[in-house]
Amino acid sequence: MASKQEQLQALIAPVVAALECELWGLDYLTRGRNSILRLYIEREGGVTLEHCEKVSRQVSSMLDVEDPISGEYTLEVSSPGMDRPLYSLAQFGQYVGETVAVRLRVPVAGRRKMKGTLHSVGASEVQLVVDNETYALPFETIERANIVPRF
Repeated sequence: MASKQEQLQALIAPVVAALECELWGLDYLTRGRNSILRLYIEREGGVTLEHCEKVSRQVSSMLDVEDPISGEYTLEVSSPGMDRPLYSLAQFGQYVGETVAVRLRVPVAGRRKMKGTLHSVGASEVQLVVDNETYALPFETIERANIVPRF
């Protein structure tokens, strides 16, 4: 059975695509009564406030009809930004050579948080170089990953 996040992604991605944007990823955070559905959209040429507003209106209307979320929630729509979260192996593959901060569901080498250079991406794992040591991180163990912006 698909997770709530996967169900929401399947419902929302076509709506976002119809507005000439791509659903980069989504976070569904349940916090008692105040749940948050955060959408990150991408678009060639960049995302403007108007794109976020259009996506927000369309997705909100569709969610009102489909009603996949019980109770109240806040819908947030934005671009992924410079510290963009990474949701798939394909997205990791676009950022090989960049610095990435990773939080793991289970410790690897005694650590749940790592920051290092994204060395390579395989069929089911990500290779991260931290302090000149390479770690193979199984994709399913990655809870959250973000690009660390360079200034």
